Amino acid sequence: MLNPQLKIHNSQLKIMLFSRFDTEMQVRPDDIDMNQHVHNSKYFDYVLAARYDQMELFYKFPMEKFLENKFAWVINKAIVEYKRPLGLGDRFIVNTGIKEMLPKGCIVDFHITSKRTGKLCCDGEFHYTMINVETGRGELIPDWIKEHYSI
Repeated sequence: MLNPQLKIHNSQLKIMLFSRFDTEMQVRPDDIDMNQHVHNSKYFDYVLAARYDQMELFYKFPMEKFLENKFAWVINKAIVEYKRPLGLGDRFIVNTGIKEMLPKGCIVDFHITSKRTGKLCCDGEFHYTMINVETGRGELIPDWIKEHYSI
């Protein structure tokens, strides 16, 4: 599924399309809290792990390439809405995609769905800022990176 985004650049209309990707994962014993379901903080880990894998598998641009170019991503805002719990051994799908590309970052939305029931367990979005690893400051995202992620 593609997420079209209209951008006006240099008096030209430019359409950027962003794909969505799925990563299958499984709840591990150390993900479980005292209530016998996945601890809320683990959902952050699931999304971050899925994005890391998707950067390499689908975008063909792993985090190492960002680091080679002196760039990294940091989260400056996270919105998570929990719907249904996941339990020990449950398999689930983490679906993510770029919702919006910003001058110095992007918004990635996600959905975590139980593979067994097909029901939504959690959704939300992460707001990322691209930083220069040498200065720790936000950087404008170069066009070549924007184009690379516009698939």
